[in-house]
Amino acid sequence: MASSMAIKTLGRSPFCFSSLKTSLSSSLLLRFGSYSYSTQSSEDAEAIPTAGISRPLSEILKELNKKVPDSLVKLRNEDGFNVKYIPWHIVNRIMNLHAPEWSGEVRNVTYSADGKSVSVIYRVTIYGTDAEIHRESTGTASVDDIGYGDPVQKAEAMAFRRACARFGLGLHLYHEDLL
Repeated sequence: MASSMAIKTLGRSPFCFSSLKTSLSSSLLLRFGSYSYSTQSSEDAEAIPTAGISRPLSEILKELNKKVPDSLVKLRNEDGFNVKYIPWHIVNRIMNLHAPEWSGEVRNVTYSADGKSVSVIYRVTIYGTDAEIHRESTGTASVDDIGYGDPVQKAEAMAFRRACARFGLGLHLYHEDLL
């Protein structure tokens, strides 16, 4: 039988990115604002709290603009250069933590005229208590790349991460060398 996810209020504490380190386990402690939540796999799921999840956009954006801990940042080699990035699943968890009512959608998938690359346009929308805002970005992948995933999947992940960066998430990675 499939397990369900429950969210339980644990009490008040300040936001902490370190809770994301356990994001790949079956239990995750999520903290934001003055509330903490724990997601647990269980057959007897408890009710999801109705207060404290949505917040004003200014608060959400403030949290998304915080520096992501180095422990969540990965390195990959591209053309002989080490490039820092945040894996899409970590970006997804951070979005769920700070903007639990966000949504994302693929807006367009386009193959190049020569068929050697694919580009994806991805839109992320954040819903706050006072407004909603969206950002779009593109991602491109070579169809010849034999690494993990298919080209559309890679382009989508890139576009998703870039759209989230337009809200400030992981934006520090794009200009670290200037600091």
